[in-house]
Parts: sequence; structure tokens; C-alpha cells
Amino acid sequence: MHIHILGICGTFMGGLAALAREAGHQVTGCDAGVYPPMSDQLRALGIELIEGFGADQMALKPDVFVVGNVVSRARMGDGSPKFPLMEAILDSGARYTSGPQWLAEHILQGRHVLAVAGTHGKTTTTSMLAWILEAAGLQPGFLVGGVPLNFGVSARLGMGAPFVIEADEYDTAFFDKRSKFVHYRPRTAVLNNLEFDHADIFDDLAAIERQFHHLLRTVPSTGRVVVNGLEESLARVLNQGCWSEQRSFGAAVSDFTAEGDASDFAVLQQGRMVGRVQWSLSGQHNQLNALAAIAAAEHLGVAPAQAAAALGEFQNVKRRMEVRGTVPLQGGEVTVYDDFAHHPTAIRTTVDGLRRQLDNAGKREQRILALFEPRSNTMKLGTMKAQLPWSLEQADLAFCHSGGLGWNAAAALATMGGRAQVAASIDELVQQVLATVQPGDQLLCMSNGGFGDIHQKLLDALAQRARI
Repeated sequence: MHIHILGICGTFMGGLAALAREAGHQVTGCDAGVYPPMSDQLRALGIELIEGFGADQMALKPDVFVVGNVVSRARMGDGSPKFPLMEAILDSGARYTSGPQWLAEHILQGRHVLAVAGTHGKTTTTSMLAWILEAAGLQPGFLVGGVPLNFGVSARLGMGAPFVIEADEYDTAFFDKRSKFVHYRPRTAVLNNLEFDHADIFDDLAAIERQFHHLLRTVPSTGRVVVNGLEESLARVLNQGCWSEQRSFGAAVSDFTAEGDASDFAVLQQGRMVGRVQWSLSGQHNQLNALAAIAAAEHLGVAPAQAAAALGEFQNVKRRMEVRGTVPLQGGEVTVYDDFAHHPTAIRTTVDGLRRQLDNAGKREQRILALFEPRSNTMKLGTMKAQLPWSLEQADLAFCHSGGLGWNAAAALATMGGRAQVAASIDELVQQVLATVQPGDQLLCMSNGGFGDIHQKLLDALAQRARI
């Protein structure tokens, strides 16, 4: 089968392309501003990439067009279509489908799907679960919205029956406004957490809870739902009806709980110790992610002790507290991190995790400089701007890139006083940081985009200062 993918450089669609290629299909694709790292990964697989969404791509005559949710019926200022190829597909009556539906029909059919849903931690927990199953010899397939360092790729078919997938609640396509995860039909579903996000497509939290309940409706009675017992929103989802076996984690009365520091903790199942996780990760959020993965893996017969031991070898995901570099200055080393945090809760969790890590290492005096850009659709709308000071409480200083925002970032951060600065450009932000940075500082860069390569700009400027 020849498939042509519209929006191929997105993390999900790029992973789908890799799976389709591995399955033996002919794959081509297009995107606006074909960009790395996904473009490099796809070209390495021999996938032809086309710049833009021109109608001339109809000449490829694929068996089906697979349409990403970046595509719409939007019009330009002059009235011309923003996506001419989509208009040509509709006009010609050519066959088209969404990415999640194609995946469900051609990759997931007949496999034991383990789907990891939640506002935060999906990528990390999906990666943990895939690694546990790999270590247990189950050779799972997976599709992750990032690159698990244990595997080095974001997607693979796998040789075994299990398939682990990051289950996104964002909508499927312009012609299918259901959440992506409704298509996956999991036998094991993880509900990691749930709070308001995606203000561009959901009116309120209740609307997202409704989509999560649609996911529960697809889990068979012989399936398992693994749920965070600390989340009231998930309790409301379950109260709408659940027809599958349930396992809880996190809360004191849950099936799976943790005892000890997040970097070295006992795993308890109904109060009895069944394993121990000793790893390089930190933060309660990762402890909860681990419990979720262990509970899900048990549904496939992996003993919690075996799963916990596997997590000791887990290397995390690219862009999750990833150290991009260090520069030795007189008086102490400056470290630059990259993290995907893009929601106030995720920002707070990331900053708090780094603070605890420094405290545990006896480096309480080292400062955290939090650099972030409100880049997601929700953040651009300003829906959660009031939560930003709360999310940055543990940061010594905060620097916000305000370019492209329709709201006043300086006003939103005003309660932080002199601890917060705002810059309209990346270069200005870099200069603000350089004017403030001290030996020993931790520069934590947070964005769900490339952040204008700010990490390298900081490292280059600091290296130059070190030479001088």
C-alpha cells in the first residue's frame, strides 16, 4: 500500500510513518517547513518528504491519504485555501483517513494494546512501560511522542503481541473531533492524571473527562484500567461507568503505592513490598509514573519485582530534564537543561524536581534560573497565565519569552517582582540571562518547541565568557 501523509513531521505522524515503512508499505509525506529531527529520521528510513501542501501532490496517486490534525479547511487572507492538497483530495473524491484510524486498522488490529493517557507524563510512562516489557522479553511494539533513550527511536513494530502507545486526548482530525485515543481500543488503559488543557478545543474540564470516559467504554471486560488514585477528576470519570478490572496507584489506599525517596523507593502492592526501584530519576511525578507502568505491566504477567528491577535500567526520554551541556566558570559549573514542560503543572513539577535533586545532593545554595516560553495553544490563549507565578515558586529567577503572545506576560508575572523578567525575542532573553548568571547556576529551559535553539546559544555565550 502507498500512503501519503499530510503533516508527516509531527511526532505522532512521523512515528506512524516509521511504523508503516517498517511494515512494508510505501510511504511519502508532506509538511510545511519540513524540519528536523523528524525529517532526518524519516529520510534515513527512505521516506520521500515534500515541502508544503500543494495540490500537485495528487499526481503521486497513493492508495490513501493519511491526514494529520495540523490540516484544516482554513483560508488565507486572500481567500485561497491554506491546504490546497486537502481541497483537491475532497474535490476528487480520493480516499483519505486520519492517522489514528489508519494506525488502528493496519498496525494495532489483533494486538494487546496498552494505552497511556493523561495530561502529564504520557511520554515518560509509555517509555517506562515499553522498556519493562522489553526487559521481560515480550518484544513490544510502541509509538511514543518522544525518543526513549533505551530504544533510540520513537516507534517500532515489535515482534511480540503487546503494543504500547501514548494515548493523546487531542482531537483526531478536522473531520473527526474525537480524541485520538478513542481509536486505539486498548486492553490495558492507564489514566495517569487529568486536568484542564487544550483550551483551543475543550471548553472545560468536564469536556475532557467526557473524552476519557469514551476511552473507558472501549476497554473490554477482560481488560484493565490503571488509574491514579490521587485525582478527583479521574474518580469522576470512573463514576460515569467502568466495565473492566481496575488497579489504582498513588493514594494511601491504592493497590500500588511507593515508600521512600523518589530516586530509591519500595513498591508496595496492597501494603506488601513487592519490589524496589533504584534509578537516576527524581520527583514524585516519576515515582507515580513508575507505579502506573508497573501496574500496567502486571496485566501482561510481568511481576512487579521484575518490572521494578527493569526500571533501574530506564534511561528516561530525550528532552526530559536532559542536560544539554555544562560550562565551567571560575567558582562553579553552569548547567543547561532542556525539558518539554509546557503547562503550569508540568513547569512546577519540573522545577520542584530539580530543586529536590539539588537539595538531596547537598547543593541547596545553587540557583535555578527557569527559562520558558508559553508555546502550546492553551498557553498562547492565556487560559492559564494566572498559574504561572505558582508554577515558578521554586525557581530563584524566571525568564519568559513573550513573543507571539496575545496577553501581557509581564503583568501575569508581576507578583514575582524582580524575580521575573520578560523578553520579546530569544536573543533578548539570552542577554537577560547572561547579565544575571552566576557560577553554579542551573539553567532550566522549558518549551514544547525548539525554543529558538536557546540552549546552544547560552552554551556558546558561556563558553566564550569562560575563555575570556
